[in-house]
Amino acid sequence: MKIKHILSATLTGAMIIGGIVAPIQAKSIEEKHAAEEHQCLAMNIYYEARGSNLADKAGVADVVLNRVNDARYPNTICEVVHQGKQKPSWKDPNVMVMVRDACQFSWYCDGKADDPQDEDRWQEAQLIAYNMLEHNKFRGITEGSTHYHATYVNPSWAKTLQQVGRLGAHIYYRWE
Repeated sequence: MKIKHILSATLTGAMIIGGIVAPIQAKSIEEKHAAEEHQCLAMNIYYEARGSNLADKAGVADVVLNRVNDARYPNTICEVVHQGKQKPSWKDPNVMVMVRDACQFSWYCDGKADDPQDEDRWQEAQLIAYNMLEHNKFRGITEGSTHYHATYVNPSWAKTLQQVGRLGAHIYYRWE
């Protein structure tokens, strides 16, 4: 497997040796967890806003981080991104699976493969996630928003929250 960007390797816990990606042993459980959190945030940026502007991509990430800090939502980035309704699998009732189109972030349970195909946009999403988590860059861009939606939809929940504004292809909201 080749990788075009060193950040991809860094965030996934690998190093590049002569153009070959080699997994490295995480120094601690905390470091492994941090890499997974970076990955979840980057995936959400990529799938929710890859075609939008930088401010919107940062806004999507900011909403996830705002939810992590809000007691009404799960406590980690991955738990926030993967939040949604579950049901027993038809193959094995002891295994829970996501209900299609019933997630907080639609890409996560839309039934499509979750492998980023646009390498440039994927690298950009990883860089934004890294900067948000490691340097607090762009943090607060949504002024505390915990919700957003694409401009072409009108969800019923929108009227129950305070609209903050628009960044690119999304309108952002927060609890009043």
